[in-house]
Amino acid sequence: MPWLQIRLAISPEQAETYEDALLEVGAVSVTFMDAEDQPIFEPELNTTPLWTHTHLLALFEADTQPDLALAHLRLLTNAELPEHSAEVIEDQDWERSWMADFQPMRFGQRLWIVPSWHAAPEPEAVNLLLDPGLAFGTGTHPTTALCLEWLDGQDLKGCKVLDFGCGSGILAIAALLLGADLATGTDIDVQALEASRDNAGRNGLAAERLPLYLPQDLPPQQADVLVANILAGPLVELAPQLASLVKAGGRLALSGILAEQGEEVAAAYAEAFELDPIANRDGWVRITGRRR
Repeated sequence: MPWLQIRLAISPEQAETYEDALLEVGAVSVTFMDAEDQPIFEPELNTTPLWTHTHLLALFEADTQPDLALAHLRLLTNAELPEHSAEVIEDQDWERSWMADFQPMRFGQRLWIVPSWHAAPEPEAVNLLLDPGLAFGTGTHPTTALCLEWLDGQDLKGCKVLDFGCGSGILAIAALLLGADLATGTDIDVQALEASRDNAGRNGLAAERLPLYLPQDLPPQQADVLVANILAGPLVELAPQLASLVKAGGRLALSGILAEQGEEVAAAYAEAFELDPIANRDGWVRITGRRR
């Protein structure tokens, strides 16, 4: 069925008032959306920062009268409404629409990321079947793409790989399909570990080839290759720990880093690693190197 959508242009200070009021008026869902493509990176723990200019989108059942809903909203807030609009959103098969937008992608010379519902464009290539529905990491973000292309260019035969912050398991699984003997994944999110486990099974990988741990349960080890696609702040803070997890002569790839953060992150690893030139894509960077 169709839906009535009411959109309000609000400031962060107005967010709670209008969210509560819209739900009181009868909205079945309320969503905050960036109105000006303003990024928010690495928010403080337990905070939900909003953009300076935010759009608040509220969905109502189709038979809701927009004029009445807006009038009720004025009464509840006892104020003139901010800039607003109302429109009818036609129903569609949202799942199929989303699936149609996610197409196979090639990274480097050998590796393809293929949605689990899609046929592989090159059956003889290294095809990683992925269900991106549960956790972050589909290959579409520049940081993931940078890491996948780096892995595709490495000789991983016989290597032990550690994926620190594994998310959907995409990097660990790619490493295994590209020749690694073992890939260990760790993440602070239990749901991410479950997604990694599911995606590994989808690619025919035995559980013992991709052991998965919460960080506090990670057993002592040193990897031939460590990949960490997380955030700049944690990468800097965890530099001594991550360095200790890489063998002498082992390889490192870090991403999740904005271009302006690259030098700071590189400096945190420069003593322990011989670093390569920083790779940049769409304002994001990848830092790679070899353990001294």
